[in-house]
Amino acid sequence: MLVNSIIKDRICFVEMQNGAHFNCLSGDMCRELTDAIREAYKAECVGIVLKAQSNKGVWSAGHDIRELPQNGEDPLSYDVPMERLLRCVQEVAIPVIACVDGSVWGGACDLCLSCDMIVSSDNATFAITPAKIGIPYNASGIMHFINQLGINKAREMFFLATPITAADALNVGLINRVCKIEDLDRVLEEQFLVPLRRNSVMSVSAIKRQFRVLAKGMSALPSENFEKINALRTKVYEGADYLEGIRSFLEKRTPQFSGKASDLDSAE
Repeated sequence: MLVNSIIKDRICFVEMQNGAHFNCLSGDMCRELTDAIREAYKAECVGIVLKAQSNKGVWSAGHDIRELPQNGEDPLSYDVPMERLLRCVQEVAIPVIACVDGSVWGGACDLCLSCDMIVSSDNATFAITPAKIGIPYNASGIMHFINQLGINKAREMFFLATPITAADALNVGLINRVCKIEDLDRVLEEQFLVPLRRNSVMSVSAIKRQFRVLAKGMSALPSENFEKINALRTKVYEGADYLEGIRSFLEKRTPQFSGKASDLDSAE
């Protein structure tokens, strides 16, 4: 088992327990998290807390690079386990709170943003890193970051792929609360879970569904724009840089990317 779930006073605490592999979002991890979230809703919990057993200061290292396809398939297609998990977190009709006490990388950063609220320790960092591996991120994920952070901060995080601090994340609205690591559980309980338990779950559920509908409306784009986006992404994951990024990661060396920006011109 990679995930452990415990229900306490109508709150389901879902904890990733694969610290030995830095809680990578492997297919199995994503499926277990998805099942745990769905079971929490069926059990009529009023909220879900997503935690992790941190190892060497890492909350989650994001997508399991070892599982990325190298046969020309889209690494972030609609039906892959991580995309299913992100949609599950966004669509489950009760609040999901990420409780973070370490560094958050790649897809795990998107997972945190998919949660309704984030409480973190002051030593936490957040990085979205597809550019380090040569991965073309999907349109829904990028729009998610734009809606949450604004376009300039989203550009910074995607283009540079460097971690931002908890203080910076708080300043741009990525997270809701920052505290000392020793105060994390107390702040989570007193400032988030206590008020959540005493509020109307029907009201909160209806409001979460409204947020979801309204957020989709804000990001509506003509269908031809998505065709252009897919053409750009296909150029990347069918190119040499994508394979080089995966292989260099697995071989523990610095990638030697050779692709050029002009290689994408024919996709526009």
